[in-house]
Amino acid sequence: MSLPQVAIVGRPNVGKSSIFNWLAGRRLAIVDDVAGVTRDRLTCLVQHRDRYFEIIDTGGIGINDVDDLDLEIEHQIDLGIQQANVLLFVVDTRDGLTALDQEIAQRLRAIGKPLVLVANKCDGENWETQAHEFAALGFGAPLAVSAKNHRHQAELLDAIAAHLPPPTESGVSSPLEPEMRIAIVGRRNVGKSTFVNSLIGQPRMIVSEVAGTTRDSVNVRFELDNKVMVAIDTPGVRRQKSIRSDIDFYSDHRAHRSIRHADVVLMFFDCTQQISQVDRKLCNEIEREYKPCIFVVNKWDLLSGQMPTERWGTYLREAFPTMSYVPIAFITGQTGRNVKKLLDHARMLFKQSQVRMGTGELNRLLRQVLSLQPPPTVGTRAFKAYYASQIGTQPPTIIIKCNDAATLTDSYRRYLLSTLRDGLEFSEVPIRLILQDHFADDPSESPPE
Repeated sequence: MSLPQVAIVGRPNVGKSSIFNWLAGRRLAIVDDVAGVTRDRLTCLVQHRDRYFEIIDTGGIGINDVDDLDLEIEHQIDLGIQQANVLLFVVDTRDGLTALDQEIAQRLRAIGKPLVLVANKCDGENWETQAHEFAALGFGAPLAVSAKNHRHQAELLDAIAAHLPPPTESGVSSPLEPEMRIAIVGRRNVGKSTFVNSLIGQPRMIVSEVAGTTRDSVNVRFELDNKVMVAIDTPGVRRQKSIRSDIDFYSDHRAHRSIRHADVVLMFFDCTQQISQVDRKLCNEIEREYKPCIFVVNKWDLLSGQMPTERWGTYLREAFPTMSYVPIAFITGQTGRNVKKLLDHARMLFKQSQVRMGTGELNRLLRQVLSLQPPPTVGTRAFKAYYASQIGTQPPTIIIKCNDAATLTDSYRRYLLSTLRDGLEFSEVPIRLILQDHFADDPSESPPE
């Protein structure tokens, strides 16, 4: 399964970023007494006992941003809450229970996700009695902590771990849930809706359409080879300077949200048009979210016989060199040409994203790659990998314990990931590679067999 996520939420200035840094073990988020410093979501991998999870720092709910970015900040908060498996609702013991705390509690209660109520700034035992007033929010007794004075960190981590979803090796959905969610994205007029219409026309597919507005994402539920799937038809994305209204703003963000919620993304291009900045922005989003993807060159009937597919394929590879693992499909959505092959390939990518490699096999491969071309020495310090393990799927997530992650150059990191990919069972999907200092430099340590 993918790594569980824990979102830290609350009103401004209750110490969310301080708790984020405290749990992360290093200063990643800016901490300031001025409300509204945190705007974008920050994430960090945390290990507690035998579990890994990600923590997400979010902006303050209810902030009036000085740069009029309230909508953007609220959108990032909403995304963090949506993606999270567990919520850390942080309140300020020194300020006491406020009306905004109560509003936030009502909002989080309606979401219904596992929640840990954290009363921060309990810098001494005398403050813990005052923290009990937050039980009125309806989430039970709060956990009194102090990020500043490092009080009750172990108890907080234990509480988080107790609310995480149970680890599972299976990625199989329940019979009532779709096997796979496919997001169909691209700029305007590349043929996304026509492609969805071709799904409806396939004789082996049973389709029921869940309606949305013309500017919203539309989910089309269908069956392929007796498997239930959902195709998410997204609004065409515009250039940022072309977004003039709230409707355009939300249409743009719904397209990006669909990427995050998808199991596989079909990135559409019009074969008669050049790659645009909008295309690059969408591909950056797909890559940043580690989503399995297929580059879909649509309307190929218009160029059939005039241009070889290899020429367009080279064009895509040169435009997106960091996504060289992404397969390319040439289709005609209007006639349904190659649509079935495209969907079969999407299913194969989805299965790849759920593969879990054995630790021994992974470490044997790592040793081969490192011996084939050892990493360069930075100054007097040489990078040394002790062992690797796969800690998650969707995306496949590999952690390498090493002596000093900072000594590994970006170019060698790309080489390492590319060469590893050749020997892995998920060669066409993105791999999340995490380097973690092991705080040891014992020559006797080596990857386990």
